[in-house]
Amino acid sequence: MMNRDVPLKKYAKKMEYSYTMGAFPTIELLKNQPQHVLKVLLHPDMNSQTQLDIISGLCKENNIPLERAGKSVEKLRDKENIFAIGVFEKYENTIEPGKNHVVLVNPSDMGNMGTIIRTSIGFGIDNLAIIEPGVDVFNPKVVRASMGSLFQLNFCYFESFEAYAAKAGERKMYPFMLKGAVPLQELRRDKDETFSLIFGNEATGLADSFAEIGQSVVIRHTDHIDSLNLALATGIGIYEFTK
Repeated sequence: MMNRDVPLKKYAKKMEYSYTMGAFPTIELLKNQPQHVLKVLLHPDMNSQTQLDIISGLCKENNIPLERAGKSVEKLRDKENIFAIGVFEKYENTIEPGKNHVVLVNPSDMGNMGTIIRTSIGFGIDNLAIIEPGVDVFNPKVVRASMGSLFQLNFCYFESFEAYAAKAGERKMYPFMLKGAVPLQELRRDKDETFSLIFGNEATGLADSFAEIGQSVVIRHTDHIDSLNLALATGIGIYEFTK
């Protein structure tokens, strides 16, 4: 583990550590990745005894420093209702070839990323492949949008989709595209198959070349909109494939 006494400054991607903003994501960090927690900071105005007891107990159980640090919390937080901050070292992760995957190609919105992670974990898909360039999963805004479910996720960045496919193992590929050949509502598939659900960038979607990869799928909707929000489309796809 890196030195616990790191400078407490606003997050930047180049840093080797990051933060959880708020009691709930901090508790999820302590429950799921305690080995990577450097310290936990508490503001004196924290008024939830239940959350305080959980955080204190988990810190004691895992020998993690718990500091009363009102000024540090105020310096780091971006909302006044944040009274607990976890400081954790970034860690490497891998995806499991035998499991179902969500694949995001060049995602750029931190809120979408966090929501997708939370939805994916909620429906039992705990492997995420990110094709670069892609948003930083350790950004505190992603962590908070995921409500800490990031810490239950197996994730890995790949320089290209081809690099991902080479390590993904035997599986069925389902790129979600506006030009998809089969509407999701009509798709017939083997319920026991291992699959990857592939989604494109918020602005551009997937390139036309993805239509040649596996079975392309489209989520049909009315002509009153041109497309769905990425997080919503991913949630619909995850639900249909796991129900």
